[in-house]
Amino acid sequence: QVQVVESGGGLVQTGGSLRLSCAASGGARSIDPMGWYRQAPGKQRDLVAYISSGDNTKYADSVKGRFTISRDSAKNTVYLQMNSLKPEDTAVYYCRVLTGGYIYWGQGTQVTVSG
Repeated sequence: QVQVVESGGGLVQTGGSLRLSCAASGGARSIDPMGWYRQAPGKQRDLVAYISSGDNTKYADSVKGRFTISRDSAKNTVYLQMNSLKPEDTAVYYCRVLTGGYIYWGQGTQVTVSG
């Protein structure tokens, strides 16, 4: 059973930075792509960024230039470096992976930007 676990969320002031990590375990193979989504209260879950096995990336317009997604395929891990955070970035951030023809989600990690 594939498990997806996020970490790195927290409370930060406007303009600050956070780094999220997501690790997939339990026999996950050839994960492609790995991505981050977020969901604010009362809103739908939206794509933040994803990265393919060939390191092709896609970002939501709202985070371009501020967020950077990267992956360590050997560790089945994906990262999201978030800089210049804004209050509107406040949300629960979810990791999503596609492997073996199935989609798996993590439990989510809260990011709160104050100020």
